[in-house]
Amino acid sequence: MAVIKPSIPKGTRDFSASEMVKRNHIFNTISTVFKKYGYQEIQTPTMENLNTLTGKYGDEGDKLIFKVLNSGDYLSNISADKLVSRNSQLLISEISEKALRYDLTVPFARYVVMHRNEISFPFKRFQIQPVWRADRPQKGRYREFYQCDADVVGSESLINEAEFVLIYQEALTKLGLKDFTIKINNRKILSGIAEIIGKPELIIDMTVAIDKLDKIGFDGVTKELIERGFTSSDIKTLNPIINLSGSNEEKLNNLRSVLASSEIGLKGISEIETIFCYLDKFSILNSQYSILNLELDITLARGLNYYTGAIFEVKTNEVAMGSIGGGGRYDDLAGMFGLSDLTGVGISFGADRIYDVLEELKLFPQSTSESTKVLISNFDEKAEKYALPLLQTLREKGISAEIYPSSAKLKKQMTYADDKNIPFVILIGSDEMETGLLSFKNMKSGEQQKLTAEEIASVLLA
Repeated sequence: MAVIKPSIPKGTRDFSASEMVKRNHIFNTISTVFKKYGYQEIQTPTMENLNTLTGKYGDEGDKLIFKVLNSGDYLSNISADKLVSRNSQLLISEISEKALRYDLTVPFARYVVMHRNEISFPFKRFQIQPVWRADRPQKGRYREFYQCDADVVGSESLINEAEFVLIYQEALTKLGLKDFTIKINNRKILSGIAEIIGKPELIIDMTVAIDKLDKIGFDGVTKELIERGFTSSDIKTLNPIINLSGSNEEKLNNLRSVLASSEIGLKGISEIETIFCYLDKFSILNSQYSILNLELDITLARGLNYYTGAIFEVKTNEVAMGSIGGGGRYDDLAGMFGLSDLTGVGISFGADRIYDVLEELKLFPQSTSESTKVLISNFDEKAEKYALPLLQTLREKGISAEIYPSSAKLKKQMTYADDKNIPFVILIGSDEMETGLLSFKNMKSGEQQKLTAEEIASVLLA
C-alpha cells in the first residue's frame, strides 16, 4: 500500500500551540471591546442551507461559496440529459443542499428571524467563528479564516455607526497598531452618482468595478465599467468624483454640489455628516470632520449587494496588506427570510490578517509566548513524589505549572523549558527536600535563588 504524503488544502493552515496563544490574544482583545459596548456572543453552525446563502453576496460572491455534496448516492436521481450536459450549475441544486458559511452576517440574519420571539430589539451580538471562501489563496487571503463580527439589528440610529468607528479605534489600538485608516462611505452616495450619470440600474455594476480601484487602478476600473455598459461620457463624469481629494469636509462640500439633483445622494451625505457629528460628541475629533484616522473614501464600495447605507473598511498603513476590517448598514436583509423592515449595521475584524500584521510588526506581547509559568524538575522517583503536592498547590493558586513527566538529566529538562518558553524552573534535589528551600531559576536572567514554596508562589503571582 502506497504511503500517502500528508497535506492540507491550499488556503488552510494548522496552528501550533504558540500560534493559538497569539490568536486567542487577538480574539480576547476584540471580544473584550465588543462586550464593553454592550454586544453579546452567539454562535451559528458551520454549514447553512445553500438557499440561505445564495443571492446575498452578488454573482461574484456566490461563485466563492463552498458547496457541500449531499450524503449518499447523490447522482442516482439525476436525469441522463443533465449528466450528459456536464453543466455544473444545473446540477448544483440537486446534488448540494448545504454550504459552508461565506460570512457571519447572513447566518446572523437567519438566526434573528428564527429566534425573533426569544430576543429583545435592538439586538446587539458578536460572533468569532471561521468562514470559508473558494478564493485563490495568496498573502493575506485564505480559504478558511476567522471573522470577528459585531452587529446590531432593530435600530436605525446612526449612533451605532459612530460607535463602530470607536470600536475599531479602541480594539486596534489595544492590539498595538498605530498607523491605520478607517475608511467610510455610503451606498446612497454611490446610488446618487449612478443616478446623475443616468445609469441607476447599473449601480451594482458600478460599485463592483469601483471597489477594485486599489487592485487594478483607474484604467482597469475604466475598462471594466465600459464592459459593464458605461460610456466614455459616463467615465468622464465619474473621473473627478472617484478622484476626490482634500479633507473630509471638502469632499462632502464637493459631493453636495455634484449630487445636488439626487435626493438619495444628498441623503447619503447627510448620514455621513450625522455620524461625524456623533463622533464630535464623543470628543475624539481633532477638528471638524477630521477624526484621528477616519477618511471619507468615495471609491469604497464594499462589493456586497446587501449594504444600503454607511460602509466601512479598515487598512493598516504599516504593512502591505488588504483590508483588516469592514462592514456597513443593511436594510431589510432579514426580509429575505420573512421578517421585513428590520434594519441592521455591522462590522467585521479580519483576525487572520491582523495576526499577520502583528507578527510582522512584532507587536504580540511577550506573555503570549508563554504557555506554562513554571516547570518543576524531575530527577528521580523520590524527587517526583516530593514535587507532586507542590505542583497541585501551585495549580490551586491559579499558576500554570507542570512537572517534567519522567526523570531525566538537567540539560534535557532545561532544553524542554527553553523550547516551551517557560520563564521559571523549580529544581528539587536531595538538599532541597531536606531543607524545604527550593532552587528557583529565572530562565531569562539565569538568576537562581533558594526560596520556600510559599515564597515561590508569591513571586509567580506577582
